[in-house]
Amino acid sequence: MSSTGIQEYLDVPYGSVSSEDVYHQFDIFTPQARDKGSPSPLICFVHGGAWRSEDKSYHRSLARRLVMSTHYPVAVPNYRLTPSTPTEDDHLYHPAHAEDILQFLHFIQTWRGPESTPIYDASRLYLLGHSCGAHILTSIFLDSSGVTASLTPSPTLSDAVRGIGLSEGIYDLNRLLQSYPGYREWFIESAFGKRDDFSPFSTTALPLRDGSLHMKWLVLHSKGDTLVDEVQASLMYEHLTSLYQARDLPVDVHVAKNWDELHEEHNDLLRGDKYVELISKFVMGPASAA
Repeated sequence: MSSTGIQEYLDVPYGSVSSEDVYHQFDIFTPQARDKGSPSPLICFVHGGAWRSEDKSYHRSLARRLVMSTHYPVAVPNYRLTPSTPTEDDHLYHPAHAEDILQFLHFIQTWRGPESTPIYDASRLYLLGHSCGAHILTSIFLDSSGVTASLTPSPTLSDAVRGIGLSEGIYDLNRLLQSYPGYREWFIESAFGKRDDFSPFSTTALPLRDGSLHMKWLVLHSKGDTLVDEVQASLMYEHLTSLYQARDLPVDVHVAKNWDELHEEHNDLLRGDKYVELISKFVMGPASAA
């Protein structure tokens, strides 16, 4: 039990894996004094790290600050990572990382909580994806079934996701390599394989899933980010806007953007107050009470 008024459950295994498998564990943080009555929605943060680095433990401070700001539980999962120096016998390609996150999201739909008492409302989820975590979430909740059928969420999961917040996201891999050619050798080929064209994995080409039409999206980008350019955020925002327009759904209800109020570097923004403020406003809007 934390002195900050937050209950912490660390290294919780998800799925049918060994409890010692650190890549299939998550941390969950809840307000120590939970509201009586119906449980709160759950916020899930999917970390970045170019598909090859970082750990859920890096984001415990962020999770605590989100709990304090929203009074909602926050979960942060791990997932398998591509080796820093892949070999023929030791590699991990997309969609394996996203498959792990989908497994985690399905798991929390039925998990009874650490003490067999539900600590969140599994029918109300808000998902946050940072950097490659944004690519992971858009690969799942936009319709990638023509490329990666294994990333299809269950109808129950799709219904539960009320909103998805994306920050410093990677979406269009070919366009990313135009801006940062060195990323090909650094991490793109390691995560997606050696190829001339990465467009099959660019989520800016994916349609909406029929079961996801109710979702709300927030696309964030920082003016201070030197690792991923604003073009990525602009392409995803324009793509989402066109998708909802094509369905005759109100764009201003379903898609929002903000790349004027964040000014920190790529990962530094997660340690600042503005990101927490923007996400809190997003998840605590009218949809959170629906």
